[in-house]
Amino acid sequence: MSLRRYLLVGILVPVLALIVLNGVSLYRTALGALNTAYDRTLLASAKEIGEQLDVEGFDAGARLRATVPYSALETFEADNRSRMFYRVSSLHGELVSGFGDLPFWRGEIPARPPYAALVDFYDDRFRGDDVRVAVLLQPVAGARGRGMAVVQVAETLELRRGVARQILLDTLWRQCLLVLVIALVVVAVVQRATRPVRQLSARLQARREGDLTPIEAPQAPRELQPLVEATNAVMLRLAQLLDNQKRFVRDAAHQLRTPLAVLKTQVQSALRGDVPPQEALAELNATVDRATALANQMLSLAKVEQLRQQEGVVADLAQVAREVVLELSPLVAERDLDFGIATTPAPVRAHDWMLRELTRNLLHNAVRHSPVGAPLAVRVVSDGRWCALTVSDAGPGIDPSLRQRLFQPFAPGDARAGSGLGLAICHDIVQALGGTLVLDNREANGSVIGLDATVRLPLATMEGHGQIAH
Repeated sequence: MSLRRYLLVGILVPVLALIVLNGVSLYRTALGALNTAYDRTLLASAKEIGEQLDVEGFDAGARLRATVPYSALETFEADNRSRMFYRVSSLHGELVSGFGDLPFWRGEIPARPPYAALVDFYDDRFRGDDVRVAVLLQPVAGARGRGMAVVQVAETLELRRGVARQILLDTLWRQCLLVLVIALVVVAVVQRATRPVRQLSARLQARREGDLTPIEAPQAPRELQPLVEATNAVMLRLAQLLDNQKRFVRDAAHQLRTPLAVLKTQVQSALRGDVPPQEALAELNATVDRATALANQMLSLAKVEQLRQQEGVVADLAQVAREVVLELSPLVAERDLDFGIATTPAPVRAHDWMLRELTRNLLHNAVRHSPVGAPLAVRVVSDGRWCALTVSDAGPGIDPSLRQRLFQPFAPGDARAGSGLGLAICHDIVQALGGTLVLDNREANGSVIGLDATVRLPLATMEGHGQIAH
């Protein structure tokens, strides 16, 4: 449902329902007011007839006489739409004059009649029509007798109902005009209020394919600004994802071209017999290993971006560090390093793969750059809000000229070893987890004696996540 239709239905349906209820109430109120006004006419007619009565005899023996011509009622007829009937009777219902088929009154005079007379009003049916009847108990006295007459005057309801309907129709057409004005106002207001949305939609449709620049809508209403900001945020994330994909494809094409070219050259050399077969196979194996390691690292770099969009679980960094150390223990033993590890529980919210990849890359770099037999230490500590993973080696440290670009892809600290993706992967993982990665040279007597790679990550709250196995 469109916003215009939603507002029209939401506003006009209750308004129309109120108009119907108001129309019913208005009709009843108008009919009641007309009954009060026209009842006076009936009472006046009854009094006029009562004044023309005569009597002979007293009380029970009184005999009433009425000389009421029908023309006496014409004065009180409002128009030809209503008809009036009368009946004059004794207290016992004996007809004196008038319409004999008009039912005799069998009611009672109210304790508090609406007028200063013995009068009662009621609704009845006469000759197939609804009528309003006024009953007047009229004392009749004269020189020849005294008695009591019952004067009934009935009027059909066409006039009353016609006037009530006319009042209702006069009111309803004004209310319908009001509803029409409300509908036009709603349409106009919605049309104007949604104009910025249509303009924004037109601008987005007119954009070139792949254009993810932020939307500029300074004239948009305040209610629309959160949508614009949320859309810009989504477009920013999409732009980052596309940039990462483009960079990955570009870097993969560039970096894999070299080992593949080397591999092809080595195969051609082996086919020509330039080197002994065993040596050629060894060279091919080394080139394939380098290409495989490069491909794995590039896939790891892409996986970091994929996991960045997902919420991790609570994992213990200390437990992960011990497991990674156990995996790389053959490399440590191969270089005969003096290894030590000290950890305290450090729960962080992250994917297990990210913590393992982070620890593995830092420790692998430290092992590769440490001299044979040198000390190598891994520490995990926490202070209640943050935890820190520190890998300390005894390598040559970092050249200050390379420090600014160490975390960029394919920028190795040692051009002769590695592809330069290890620290870039670590940096991206730490950023995704909201932490920091710092590389500091350790110095003694003015010379570098090693490197400390320190990762600081925020601790995760443990409520609702149970215990972590250590």
